[in-house]
Amino acid sequence: MADFTLDDVRQRTYKARDAWWTVLLVDPLASRLVKFTANRTRITPNQLTVGALILGLAAGACFAAATPLYLAIGALLYHLSFTLDCMDGKIARLKGTGSVFGAWLDYIFDRIRVLACAITLMAGQYHHTGNTAYIWTALAVVFLDMLRYMDALEIYKVRNQMRNTLRTAQERAQELLDEAARAEGGPSAATADDRLRSARAGLEPSEADLEDQVVAENPNIALQQGFNQRFPWYARIRNVLMRGRIRPHLISGIEFQMGVFIVAPLIAAVVSGAIIPVVAVSAAGMLFFELVIIYKFWLSSRDYGRKLADVQAVIAEQEARFPERAAMTAGQQA
Repeated sequence: MADFTLDDVRQRTYKARDAWWTVLLVDPLASRLVKFTANRTRITPNQLTVGALILGLAAGACFAAATPLYLAIGALLYHLSFTLDCMDGKIARLKGTGSVFGAWLDYIFDRIRVLACAITLMAGQYHHTGNTAYIWTALAVVFLDMLRYMDALEIYKVRNQMRNTLRTAQERAQELLDEAARAEGGPSAATADDRLRSARAGLEPSEADLEDQVVAENPNIALQQGFNQRFPWYARIRNVLMRGRIRPHLISGIEFQMGVFIVAPLIAAVVSGAIIPVVAVSAAGMLFFELVIIYKFWLSSRDYGRKLADVQAVIAEQEARFPERAAMTAGQQA
């Protein structure tokens, strides 16, 4: 059995950037548990995923009791559940044992945990107070969690499509420019080459695309210059946070969950009736950052349209100069 060190765990399993809750409050414990688990046990990532769900359901049972002591215990169990949930991915990355099914299982169990804890937390409060606002709060928590993850997945998919389309067009344009240079090397080809470089100018490494964890791990093209031009101070804040692996999307789905299922129960254990106000603040913070993401995505779509039009103009110009090449390519594609 391999003997992994703590540095191995950090280097192989830590994401380049992550939620501040994970970086500051989960990773220090999870990394040490991962080191022990990987070196001393045969526990698999899927078993950790199941364990995280069991702890999450146990937290829900405590929430349902609704007493101050059980609210505090439920918050602790939820934090431990999330720690196990982080460990399964780390073990998979450390040992190279990740799977498509494991990723699916992790996602589905996360949603089940949120649903169960939202129902039990608010049901317990409703049972003890008779306040129907807790029922609506449960529905709001489930809806916002669903909205956040649906929006993230859809934006990720569309951004990948934009990057792939633009990259394909750029490669086609460069191919035509290279052929023109070989054929004649005239000023027209040089001018077009300048236009292609201009179309590429301002495209940042994907590390600037901060709300997207998956894209952060791939050196793809990002379309964020419109946002960065409007908010030049953003890059300075981003760089400071990045040095600590913290992404500027400060209230994401993770922080929202922790606000609802850890912070709110802990405060309610001391201050009666605190759950709804804390949930409302957490929801407002997440919605604000979601709107920032949507705004950035809108600017990205405009950048994409302009750059794709520039590259397509270069392609059209070069194909007009070499119609026989365009006909040959069209025949090959057919």
